[in-house]
Amino acid sequence: MKAGAAEALSAGEHQGAERALDVERVREDFPILKQKVHGKPLVYLDNAATSQKPVTVIEAEERFYREYNSNIHRGVHQLSERATKAYEDARVKIQHFLNAGEAREIVFVRGTTEAINLVAAAYGRKNVQAGDEILITAMEHHSNIVPWQILCEEKGARLRVAPVNDRGEMIFEEFEKLLNSRTRLVSVTHVSNVLGTINPVREIVEAAHRMNVPVLVDGAQAAPHLKVDVRELDCDLYAMSSHKIFGPTGIGVLYGKARLLEAMPPYQGGGDMISSVSFEKTIYNVIPYKFEAGTPNIAATIGLGAAIDYINQLGLDNVAAYEHELLEYATEALSGIPGVRMVGTARQKASVISFVLDGIHAHDVGTVLDQEGIAVRTGHHCAQPLMERFQVPATARASLAFYNTKEEVDRLVAGIEKVKHIFG
Repeated sequence: MKAGAAEALSAGEHQGAERALDVERVREDFPILKQKVHGKPLVYLDNAATSQKPVTVIEAEERFYREYNSNIHRGVHQLSERATKAYEDARVKIQHFLNAGEAREIVFVRGTTEAINLVAAAYGRKNVQAGDEILITAMEHHSNIVPWQILCEEKGARLRVAPVNDRGEMIFEEFEKLLNSRTRLVSVTHVSNVLGTINPVREIVEAAHRMNVPVLVDGAQAAPHLKVDVRELDCDLYAMSSHKIFGPTGIGVLYGKARLLEAMPPYQGGGDMISSVSFEKTIYNVIPYKFEAGTPNIAATIGLGAAIDYINQLGLDNVAAYEHELLEYATEALSGIPGVRMVGTARQKASVISFVLDGIHAHDVGTVLDQEGIAVRTGHHCAQPLMERFQVPATARASLAFYNTKEEVDRLVAGIEKVKHIFG
């Protein structure tokens, strides 16, 4: 991160979010934000889909390929040793970022989707039988629905779904009623990618653990916005993606309590996940390597480590305070537009705003906004059951990050007014 952005931070001083995080200086760290789209300055409000990357992340990947590109773990030459150290240093950074007890509890995967599929295949294959149940919520991303459907179909198990209320909050009492002696796993999102709802994960874990049920948390949307402490949450498994936390695509993390990971069989077979192989028997490697078959995305893993460094310098408390202020500003601004209806008004929210515009399809909203240089996401956001719950085919979604500004929110409001004018 440039010195200017780091110096702009005043963590620990109660000065207000805007002074604690000098957004204009921070924006200088993100080269992509300087461009124009259709001749107008880019307003990037699609951070829930993927976040932009600071120059330090871009340079970390480039440096790997320019200076010490090599495979990891088995080489004795210097390039391999440098690559291995950088790769394993990233694991330790993630351990500290999530406050995991040990580095071996951090498994590198392609992203949150693969992390959930890993658990469904490895834990599910061993522990779920006919008549058992998997419990999720109605606000889950497809990545936290489909793997469980596949498992349930294969095993003759049942997928149970805790409902949400009209505000987009999980109905906790109904969740508790669905927990029973047949429940083998709870898998729940920490923050909804559509609604922005922050689920009460600690309470969910406590309720599940009273029934001796482990809990997997989909943290893809939480990690960029909230300070995550897996030991405080006491969740058994936690998944996150690099590309949503200002790191590269193609890399992510599964945290798991060591005893649980050790009891799970391998997810894939191949190199590095073994201790020894013969035609008669294979002895598997220790965790986390048991789950990391083949050559990983080394450059992206190192880039993820750089992203963690960047966020740590900003301070997640500063990020959360500023984003909360920006969310309140944007919510008030959009709520004041006649014809706009918010989808998701939970009392505890991260910086995601989904909305519909009366009589205008979300795709038309997104197309016009794009002509104004404003990038939002439109569609069902890989959450079709949730769309059905709110009886809408699609929404427009503006998702905010710490490099967004109130001026950009004002441009979004003006863009929506233009949409209304065109289709009115």
